[in-house]
Amino acid sequence: MRTIREAKPANIPEIMQVMEAAKKIMRQSGNMHQWGDGYPSEAVIFSDMEKHGGFVIEEGYGEEPSTIRIVGYFAFLPSPEPTYSKIYDGEWLDDIKPYHVVHRIASYPDAHGIFSDIMDFCFSREANIRIDTHKDNRIMQHNIKKHGFTYCGIIYLANGAERLAYQRNDIG
Repeated sequence: MRTIREAKPANIPEIMQVMEAAKKIMRQSGNMHQWGDGYPSEAVIFSDMEKHGGFVIEEGYGEEPSTIRIVGYFAFLPSPEPTYSKIYDGEWLDDIKPYHVVHRIASYPDAHGIFSDIMDFCFSREANIRIDTHKDNRIMQHNIKKHGFTYCGIIYLANGAERLAYQRNDIG
Protein backbone atom coordinates (compact mmCIF):
# COMPACT_ATOMS: atom_id res chain seq x y z
CA MET A 1 0.00 0.00 0.00
CA ARG A 2 1.24 3.49 -0.85
CA THR A 3 0.52 6.78 0.83
CA ILE A 4 1.59 10.32 0.05
CA ARG A 5 2.22 12.76 2.84
CA GLU A 6 4.01 16.02 3.45
CA ALA A 7 7.74 15.51 3.96
CA LYS A 8 9.39 16.36 7.28
CA PRO A 9 12.96 17.51 7.91
CA ALA A 10 13.67 14.15 9.60
CA ASN A 11 12.99 12.51 6.21
CA ILE A 12 15.80 14.34 4.41
CA PRO A 13 18.38 11.50 4.66
CA GLU A 14 15.91 9.02 3.14
CA ILE A 15 14.84 11.55 0.50
CA MET A 16 18.47 12.08 -0.51
CA GLN A 17 18.86 8.31 -0.96
CA VAL A 18 15.84 8.35 -3.28
CA MET A 19 17.40 11.26 -5.20
CA GLU A 20 20.63 9.30 -5.70
CA ALA A 21 18.67 6.29 -6.96
CA ALA A 22 16.80 8.55 -9.40
CA LYS A 23 20.08 10.00 -10.69
CA LYS A 24 21.33 6.46 -11.38
CA ILE A 25 18.15 5.72 -13.34
CA MET A 26 18.71 8.91 -15.36
CA ARG A 27 22.33 8.05 -16.15
CA GLN A 28 21.48 4.46 -17.11
CA SER A 29 18.82 5.71 -19.54
CA GLY A 30 21.20 8.16 -21.27
CA ASN A 31 20.28 11.32 -19.36
CA MET A 32 23.81 12.29 -18.37
CA HIS A 33 23.38 15.98 -17.52
CA GLN A 34 20.18 16.54 -15.55
CA TRP A 35 20.58 16.88 -11.78
CA GLY A 36 24.33 17.38 -11.73
CA ASP A 37 26.50 19.39 -9.35
CA GLY A 38 24.79 18.26 -6.17
CA TYR A 39 21.26 19.11 -7.29
CA PRO A 40 18.81 18.70 -5.72
CA SER A 41 20.54 19.54 -2.47
CA GLU A 42 19.23 19.12 1.05
CA ALA A 43 18.68 22.90 1.08
CA VAL A 44 16.41 22.67 -1.99
CA ILE A 45 14.39 19.85 -0.40
CA PHE A 46 14.14 21.78 2.87
CA SER A 47 12.94 24.83 0.94
CA ASP A 48 10.16 22.69 -0.60
CA MET A 49 9.18 21.65 2.93
CA GLU A 50 9.14 25.23 4.21
CA LYS A 51 6.59 26.02 1.48
CA HIS A 52 4.55 22.92 2.45
CA GLY A 53 5.28 21.61 -1.04
CA GLY A 54 7.62 18.67 -0.39
CA PHE A 55 5.96 15.24 -0.41
CA VAL A 56 7.12 11.68 0.15
CA ILE A 57 5.58 8.51 -1.19
CA GLU A 58 5.64 5.75 1.38
CA GLU A 59 5.17 2.08 0.74
CA GLY A 60 4.61 -0.65 3.28
CA TYR A 61 2.19 -2.53 5.39
CA GLY A 62 1.00 -2.26 8.96
CA GLU A 63 1.60 0.31 11.62
CA GLU A 64 5.21 -0.56 12.39
CA PRO A 65 7.61 2.10 11.09
CA SER A 66 10.08 -0.64 10.16
CA THR A 67 7.64 -1.97 7.56
CA ILE A 68 7.10 1.42 5.89
CA ARG A 69 9.74 3.01 3.68
CA ILE A 70 9.98 6.14 1.58
CA VAL A 71 10.09 5.12 -2.10
CA GLY A 72 9.61 8.49 -3.77
CA TYR A 73 9.67 12.26 -3.48
CA PHE A 74 8.25 15.21 -5.38
CA ALA A 75 7.58 18.91 -4.96
CA PHE A 76 4.11 20.33 -5.65
CA LEU A 77 4.25 24.11 -5.50
CA PRO A 78 1.80 26.92 -6.29
CA SER A 79 2.40 29.48 -9.01
CA PRO A 80 4.07 31.59 -9.98
CA GLU A 81 7.15 29.65 -11.03
CA PRO A 82 9.69 32.34 -12.00
CA THR A 83 11.30 30.24 -14.75
CA TYR A 84 7.89 29.83 -16.42
CA SER A 85 7.35 33.57 -16.94
CA LYS A 86 8.86 33.34 -20.44
CA ILE A 87 8.33 30.42 -22.77
CA TYR A 88 10.03 30.07 -26.13
CA ASP A 89 8.99 28.33 -29.34
CA GLY A 90 5.43 27.92 -28.08
CA GLU A 91 2.96 29.09 -25.46
CA TRP A 92 1.20 27.88 -22.33
CA LEU A 93 -2.28 26.41 -22.76
CA ASP A 94 -3.48 29.00 -20.24
CA ASP A 95 -1.27 31.84 -19.11
CA ILE A 96 -3.83 33.60 -16.91
CA LYS A 97 -5.22 31.22 -14.30
CA PRO A 98 -3.19 30.13 -11.26
CA TYR A 99 -1.45 26.77 -11.53
CA HIS A 100 0.72 24.39 -9.57
CA VAL A 101 4.05 23.02 -10.71
CA VAL A 102 5.48 19.56 -10.11
CA HIS A 103 9.26 19.41 -9.63
CA ARG A 104 11.91 16.96 -8.44
CA ILE A 105 10.10 13.68 -9.08
CA ALA A 106 12.28 10.83 -7.83
CA SER A 107 11.82 7.18 -6.90
CA TYR A 108 13.59 3.89 -6.52
CA PRO A 109 13.78 1.74 -9.67
CA ASP A 110 11.67 -1.02 -8.08
CA ALA A 111 8.83 1.38 -7.15
CA HIS A 112 6.67 1.17 -10.26
CA GLY A 113 3.72 3.50 -10.89
CA ILE A 114 5.07 6.39 -8.83
CA PHE A 115 4.37 8.98 -11.54
CA SER A 116 0.72 7.85 -11.72
CA ASP A 117 0.41 8.07 -7.93
CA ILE A 118 1.86 11.59 -7.99
CA MET A 119 -0.45 12.75 -10.79
CA ASP A 120 -3.53 11.31 -9.04
CA PHE A 121 -2.52 13.18 -5.88
CA CYS A 122 -1.78 16.46 -7.68
CA PHE A 123 -4.85 16.51 -9.91
CA SER A 124 -7.08 15.80 -6.91
CA ARG A 125 -5.86 19.17 -5.58
CA GLU A 126 -5.34 21.32 -8.71
CA ALA A 127 -6.74 21.19 -12.26
CA ASN A 128 -4.05 23.37 -13.88
CA ILE A 129 -0.55 21.87 -13.64
CA ARG A 130 2.76 22.62 -15.34
CA ILE A 131 5.86 20.46 -15.42
CA ASP A 132 9.20 20.53 -17.20
CA THR A 133 12.02 18.11 -17.90
CA HIS A 134 15.41 17.80 -19.54
CA LYS A 135 15.46 16.99 -23.28
CA ASP A 136 17.42 13.78 -22.50
CA ASN A 137 14.93 12.57 -19.86
CA ARG A 138 12.99 10.24 -22.15
CA ILE A 139 11.42 8.35 -19.24
CA MET A 140 9.90 11.54 -17.82
CA GLN A 141 8.78 12.76 -21.25
CA HIS A 142 6.97 9.46 -21.81
CA ASN A 143 5.22 9.67 -18.44
CA ILE A 144 4.27 13.32 -18.91
CA LYS A 145 2.66 12.66 -22.30
CA LYS A 146 1.00 9.45 -21.06
CA HIS A 147 -0.76 11.49 -18.36
CA GLY A 148 -2.35 13.99 -20.73
CA PHE A 149 0.10 16.88 -20.66
CA THR A 150 0.60 19.00 -23.78
CA TYR A 151 4.05 20.12 -24.89
CA CYS A 152 4.06 23.93 -24.74
CA GLY A 153 7.63 25.04 -25.55
CA ILE A 154 11.00 25.64 -23.95
CA ILE A 155 11.79 27.37 -20.67
CA TYR A 156 15.16 28.24 -19.18
CA LEU A 157 16.11 27.63 -15.57
CA ALA A 158 17.81 30.35 -13.52
CA ASN A 159 21.19 28.80 -14.39
CA GLY A 160 20.39 28.99 -18.11
CA ALA A 161 19.68 25.28 -18.60
CA GLU A 162 16.99 24.49 -21.17
CA ARG A 163 13.91 22.46 -20.28
CA LEU A 164 10.93 21.13 -22.21
CA ALA A 165 7.75 22.58 -20.72
CA TYR A 166 4.32 20.96 -20.51
CA GLN A 167 0.90 21.86 -19.13
CA ARG A 168 -2.32 20.02 -18.41
CA ASN A 169 -5.32 22.19 -17.75
CA ASP A 170 -8.51 20.37 -16.75
CA ILE A 171 -10.36 23.61 -15.91
CA GLY A 172 -13.68 23.78 -17.76
